[in-house]
Amino acid sequence: MNKASLVDAVYEKIGGTKVQAEQAVDTVVDSIVASLKKGDEVSIAGLGIFSTKQRAARTARNPRTGEAIQVMAMRVPKFRAAKGLKEAVK
Repeated sequence: MNKASLVDAVYEKIGGTKVQAEQAVDTVVDSIVASLKKGDEVSIAGLGIFSTKQRAARTARNPRTGEAIQVMAMRVPKFRAAKGLKEAVK
C-alpha cells in the first residue's frame, strides 16, 4: 500500500472529495512528523508507538577504499508495533 491507495481508502470510507481525503492523510503524516521533530512520542491505539532514538557517534568504514569515516550522532525514528497489530499480522 502506498500513499495513493491510502488516500483512496480514506475517500471510500468518509466520502467527500479525493482532495479532502489527501489533505486528511497529509495532516496525519505531517502531525506525526512534527511531533517526532519536537522529540515527542506519538501513540496510536491498535497501531503502535512512533518515537525517536538517539544514535551515538561512531566510526564506520568506506567499503570501496577501507577509509575510516566518522559518523555523527543523530536522532532516528523508531516504531513499536501494538499488540493488536502484531496479532492481526500473525
